[in-house]
Amino acid sequence: MAGDGPPVVRTQLLNLTLAADAGAVAELVARRLLEALRSRGTLGLATGRTMLPVYSAFVRLLRQLPPPERQALLADWCSFNLDEYVGLGAADPRSFAAFMQVQLGVPLQLPAGALRIPDGRALDPQMEALRYRAELERAGGLGLQLLGLGSNGHVGFNEPPCGPEMPCRALALSPATREQNADAFGGNPDAVPAQAITLGTAEILAADSLLLVVTGAAKAEILRRTLQEPPCEAVPASWLQRHPRLEVVADRAAGAALS
Repeated sequence: MAGDGPPVVRTQLLNLTLAADAGAVAELVARRLLEALRSRGTLGLATGRTMLPVYSAFVRLLRQLPPPERQALLADWCSFNLDEYVGLGAADPRSFAAFMQVQLGVPLQLPAGALRIPDGRALDPQMEALRYRAELERAGGLGLQLLGLGSNGHVGFNEPPCGPEMPCRALALSPATREQNADAFGGNPDAVPAQAITLGTAEILAADSLLLVVTGAAKAEILRRTLQEPPCEAVPASWLQRHPRLEVVADRAAGAALS
């Protein structure tokens, strides 16, 4: 574990844990995901660069379990992803469906259909959003929802401005988000799909518990605004402050601007 001094600092601010670096964050979050999986709740999962070390650590942790326990946990797996690009199907390596198969589906040999995600190739994205929301409701809603933080304060793909009661829907992605996600598209923001389907702030805030994971100095200011300014539509992630069971795990670089 890199970094000088104690690797973890816990504060009373919204159940905030500051770890030394992204690797230490990943280990903490992986253990939290295992706890949620053992509780048999429905997992809410996220994608993006922040989640790469998290899922790698989670896979390692699961592989260390006794085979009977691991097999039982994986057999009962139920998860819903936050979002998907409109126009990309599971066969497209740039899709979030493909990302989840590479990170979790294949390494853990999850059953077909275990990783639920919106269909980016649906002919009517808004109808697909309604279908996906209904599927989540039939599953009983979310237990633990894992979240990343967008550079403009989006959570899921809930772009600003966004209130706390927005439902699952298809929406246009902002230039800032397309820029942030361009690496998977050859570094070209114009190649990033213009629309996505996302669970809304309504479904996110209805989860039993929320786990916000933030790493890197580039996220320091938006994390400060998310946690220490009054909730507002300009920073959709700030609505998370209203959740009674919000846990934040960040590295020291991302937490540098917090007072």
